[in-house]
Amino acid sequence: MAMIFDSYGDFVFYDGAMGTMLQKRGMKPGSRPDVMNMMNPEVVEDVHRMYVDAGADIICANTFGANPEALRGTGFTPAEVIAAAVSIARRAAGDRAKVALDVGPLGILLEPLGELDSDSAYELFKEQVVAGERAGADFAAIETMSDLSEMEAAIRAAVENTALPVLATMTFEKHGRTYLGCTPEMFAEAAARLGAAAVGLNCSLAPAEMYATAERIAKATSLPLIVKPNAGLPDSRTGSYSIGPEEFVRQMLPFAGIGARVVGGCCGTTPEYIRELKRAFRSCKTITCDSCLVFLPPDGASNP
Repeated sequence: MAMIFDSYGDFVFYDGAMGTMLQKRGMKPGSRPDVMNMMNPEVVEDVHRMYVDAGADIICANTFGANPEALRGTGFTPAEVIAAAVSIARRAAGDRAKVALDVGPLGILLEPLGELDSDSAYELFKEQVVAGERAGADFAAIETMSDLSEMEAAIRAAVENTALPVLATMTFEKHGRTYLGCTPEMFAEAAARLGAAAVGLNCSLAPAEMYATAERIAKATSLPLIVKPNAGLPDSRTGSYSIGPEEFVRQMLPFAGIGARVVGGCCGTTPEYIRELKRAFRSCKTITCDSCLVFLPPDGASNP
């Protein structure tokens, strides 16, 4: 499965945040980004095209929360939203980028912490991934998960019901576990066993704060490593994030030395972040290049 990236060269570049960009284009607080596919498709397409122009190899369709439970009461079904979202992304991508179906958490706790059983979660994810494949997605990008059981249900739904390669990322806290206690090693082993094509981490933290956890994932699996950090933390008053493109890239470069193959951004990142990220990583030919020495990872982690 790792061979899916063989045609890309040394690194594969994801896009950045969708919600951040839609907010900049007038999406009101509390609005659903996925419904924008139906109400303002031209705005969503413009955001996708900006990421493609910035150099993204893979763009995520605007489907992060397009599951049956989350869409309840909107008047739209997952199939409708996903078909529209993939079509919009495909138009923007043209022949310059691939399109991933973006699959986020269901927003409902699974047993034993919640009432949703794993079989029901599987069926909800199955509806999404089948719709995504039917709409023409190239990948299933399962991301921002904190519950290993939920991640397993999503991976199984994609692997058992579609031919979509699965790109799986969980969101970890600074101490190296997810909010619900999953370790990097537990995740990497389970994802590989279930058939994921690439694994890694996204959201919650800035690049520097992710390094030690990413290193643990890299040591626990031979699958390609995905790294998609936030642009730091948002200011509670202005909403602007604490790390700009230059600092983001400076903190990202050491990941090349631990085998990161797929890199991009999450909350707070914009096309400028991806443009600068691609420029810097394209110049990083070896794991010992001088560019990788400009930032020392925290907590005593070794620098590549």
